[in-house]
Amino acid sequence: MDSRRDSLNLLRQVAAGEVAPEEALLSLKRAPFEDLGYAKVDLHRGVRQGAAEVIYGAGKTAEQIAGIAAAMGARGCGNILITRMDSQTAAAVGEAVPLEYSQEAKLGVAFPRAVPRLGKIVVAAAGTSDIPVAEEAALTAEAMGNRVVRLYDVGVAGLHRLLSRLDELMDARCVVAVAGMEGALASVIGGLVDCPVVAVPTSVGYGASFGGLSALLAMLNSCASGCSVVNIDNGFGAGYLASRINQMEGLKEP
Repeated sequence: MDSRRDSLNLLRQVAAGEVAPEEALLSLKRAPFEDLGYAKVDLHRGVRQGAAEVIYGAGKTAEQIAGIAAAMGARGCGNILITRMDSQTAAAVGEAVPLEYSQEAKLGVAFPRAVPRLGKIVVAAAGTSDIPVAEEAALTAEAMGNRVVRLYDVGVAGLHRLLSRLDELMDARCVVAVAGMEGALASVIGGLVDCPVVAVPTSVGYGASFGGLSALLAMLNSCASGCSVVNIDNGFGAGYLASRINQMEGLKEP
């Protein structure tokens, strides 16, 4: 099982007499982690947090990534996110387990499966150079069951481009604002919408941007209320947080 929803469905099946209590107990009591030697795979992450463990690909070999993903897949996990994985490693992993891969976002989804997509998250990128980070956020959110609308190249240097998409922004449950340079996009969006904004500073910019530090500090000092900030180039973290916000809002619906 890979989510609290799966556990809840299992208990409902027991209540309806569709699954024997003994069978359900066996499913739930299996070891919460599997020791592969090089990794201890957290198999109950989905039960605790609603999403399966995410594999950080950088620094791992293709064999290690495939081994972790295979162990999770054997326990029913799907849409397993693998972040910061290069194309060569992805090609090798894809030979061992089912994999969808985005070279632009350096993000893989092992054991992909179709899931209902709820609510709406808007991912806005200031410039074309910010798209790889924005795609990491967007694909993360989609894999976790969220409907995502992409607004790319809508930075403050041409504010009319952003204002022409106000309807999309106003209708979102959460907005991810991705920007480098001076990072002003998050503040502008924060001043327009009534939902949480997750700001993502990127390392895009000239020398004085200090590899994204200037955008990070600008976003941390935003005067717009309702903005939170993740680390530089952390599209995954933004997409994950936006999913949590969107899914919580979804639980309020009748």
